[in-house]
Amino acid sequence: MSHFLDRLKFFDKVQDTFAGDHGIVTNEDRNWEDAYRNRWRHDKVVRSTHGVNCTGGCSWKIFVKSGLVSFEMQQTDYPRTREDLPNHEPRGCQRGASFSWYLYSPHRIKHPMIRGRLLDLYRAERKTGKDPVEAWAAIQADDAKRDKYVKVRGLGGFVRTDWKEVNEIIAAANIYTIKKWGPDRIYGFSPIPAMSMISYAAGARYLSLIGAACGSFYDWYCDLPAASPQTWGEQTDVPEAADWYNSTYLIITGANLPMTRTPDAHFATEVRYKGTKVVSMAPDYAEYVKFADLWMPVRQGTDAAAFLAMGHVALKEFYINKQDPYFAEYARKYTDLPMQIVLRPFEGGYVSDRNLRASDFENNLGEANNPDWKTIVYDAKTKTYVAPNGTIGFRWGEDGKWNLLEKAAAGQDEIEAELSCIDSRDDVVSVGFPHFQPGEPGLLYRNVPARKLTLANGETVFVASVFDLQVAQYGVDRGIGGDNVASSYDDANVAYTPAWAAKVTGVKAADIERTGREFADNASKTLGKSMIIMGAAINHWYHNDMQYRSIMNLLHMCGCVGKSGGGWAHYVGQEKLRPQAGWAPIAFATDWQRPPRHMNSTSYWYFHTDQWRYETIDADQLLQPAAKGKYKGYKLADYNVVATRLGWLPSAPHFNRNPLEIVAEAEKAGAKDEAGVAQYLIEQLKSGKLDVAFADPDAQENWPRNLFVWRANLIGSSAKGHEYFLKHLLGAQNGVLQEGGDGIGTREVKWHAEAPVGKLDLMVDINFRLNSTGAYSDIISTRCPKP
Repeated sequence: MSHFLDRLKFFDKVQDTFAGDHGIVTNEDRNWEDAYRNRWRHDKVVRSTHGVNCTGGCSWKIFVKSGLVSFEMQQTDYPRTREDLPNHEPRGCQRGASFSWYLYSPHRIKHPMIRGRLLDLYRAERKTGKDPVEAWAAIQADDAKRDKYVKVRGLGGFVRTDWKEVNEIIAAANIYTIKKWGPDRIYGFSPIPAMSMISYAAGARYLSLIGAACGSFYDWYCDLPAASPQTWGEQTDVPEAADWYNSTYLIITGANLPMTRTPDAHFATEVRYKGTKVVSMAPDYAEYVKFADLWMPVRQGTDAAAFLAMGHVALKEFYINKQDPYFAEYARKYTDLPMQIVLRPFEGGYVSDRNLRASDFENNLGEANNPDWKTIVYDAKTKTYVAPNGTIGFRWGEDGKWNLLEKAAAGQDEIEAELSCIDSRDDVVSVGFPHFQPGEPGLLYRNVPARKLTLANGETVFVASVFDLQVAQYGVDRGIGGDNVASSYDDANVAYTPAWAAKVTGVKAADIERTGREFADNASKTLGKSMIIMGAAINHWYHNDMQYRSIMNLLHMCGCVGKSGGGWAHYVGQEKLRPQAGWAPIAFATDWQRPPRHMNSTSYWYFHTDQWRYETIDADQLLQPAAKGKYKGYKLADYNVVATRLGWLPSAPHFNRNPLEIVAEAEKAGAKDEAGVAQYLIEQLKSGKLDVAFADPDAQENWPRNLFVWRANLIGSSAKGHEYFLKHLLGAQNGVLQEGGDGIGTREVKWHAEAPVGKLDLMVDINFRLNSTGAYSDIISTRCPKP
């Protein structure tokens, strides 16, 4: 029967009943159900994943019908990794389940698109008989022609073209730029490789082969925890999420695991069944809070205060009141706590200055290789200063000592690195420690036990261990007098006590005290299985390094770093690549030439979007009171230039000349090899004939010329200083109202009265949808066509 007739016979459709009249039998048309059934019908199932920045890499079953994706479901065939770990599956989230809609979105780019005005200009030049490079050169040489397409970026006007033509234009632009300005005027930006390694590598390899620069990403959108390279000299060495299940005490802060780590969150929730205590720190009742045994409603941006107070408790109860043997051994072997620091006189007291080094002693303590880079400990066995294995000076120039064996490097004798000289001190000195809490002193003076030492140059100095300095900085009372030490945890006037932290964070002092004690006690009993999971919510702050270092200090004290189930777990996306050793040479073309040009995007955009011209931050205000201030009066832009000249930061472009021309001139001057070219370059820099490009970023020869963006929404998602991008980089309509000249006064950067507008000759966005970056690009291209 039809649905129409069913409606006419609605009151007669019941034919019979059953189950005591609770059920009915009807005679009606049910073809309408086919619409639902057809929704889930499919021809085949294939495996895929979603290349997104959560980089969970989840395996999905893609159900295909008539060549189209019908729906997706999580794969359930992950192998079991260990019997004592939960299954990794099912992996996936609602965001992944809906990802296939991107394929059929009205914003989907299916054909290469180009700004119509640019295409008209290019075709007109080609019709005059010019080859592609000459045609591009003619457009760039005529300001009116260039402005015609540059000034309408972001206003639409795209037309469809074909692959042959768009590739010709891109190639012509790159060849022209390399010849005219240099290959390092070409730049590529693409975020984290882990979300789609092949895609990232394809673009990076092309750029590397033509000598262009590949921009960093992790630091640019502030996912890089700066404290990691500051503390350990590496990017982010953290465990995989399954290791959460090995922990026996978890503190979670700034990482909303059910929301941002959906496929992995179960490891943190399931470990509670083993008795693991979970403490969540969040200013709001976030998703991860509901899984906690204790919720600390910490004020935004004050996590450092809470962790400093926990460190205060751990130091006092596990190092001072009693010395935990596991903690002491770990601190001696795996941290810098025994390292000796030279104290510098300052305002009637002292401040910490630099590491004591082998070069400070007669005959360099027998260390002829890199003595300036070999730091010193005091050996409690021999009562002498020794250079232990494993410091940075042993990494190059000699073998067998780049390790953490507790031995003196000179003779490989066993040592016991002393943590504290409090029982054999020469004196107690007042040391000032930088303090950054508003409304409190900039330097906190606290007493530190120290030894007196005469250096090889005849200078007599006080030295103290990092441990003794750290205990003093945390305000722990050791019975050696002085101001700013805590008589108890309830002393709210002494920085870094639980009571002081309660004022700053809004968290109960008792909760901070108990958590610090439990965290350390658990680490002591389990040999380091206390873990802190943190992420973007505490990393996306100006002072993120302070927040993270307060966490790292606690973990070092408690012997957790490097332990399964312990240490820190920073998650903002995922930067790890399992096959990195084989992938990197392909991605950066080091099989063809080396080194590739890499550039820190933070400095790059700061200069090339001219944000330095609007800078209102006084760099001197960031200096701590005891800073030597060698560059006092410098602006942030000046610091970047100095760092570039010293080799600490890269620069793209490198110099204010085309590198191809520099090499040609060097060869003309007699250079026969790379060493000869390098020597010529050094002479040009010393003479002032050549300089780094950042010293004059607004000069035309130092502009970025061609920008490639792929796998990213640079303009829409991560263009910090968005309006400056639009004005100075792209030349588009923008909301920059006026330039007040705040950047005037730089000492190392040349100021131009009029800032350039629209530096880029060409912007190419390789994307599958028309997003903000595509809207401001000159060319938008999707995947390459099948051959």
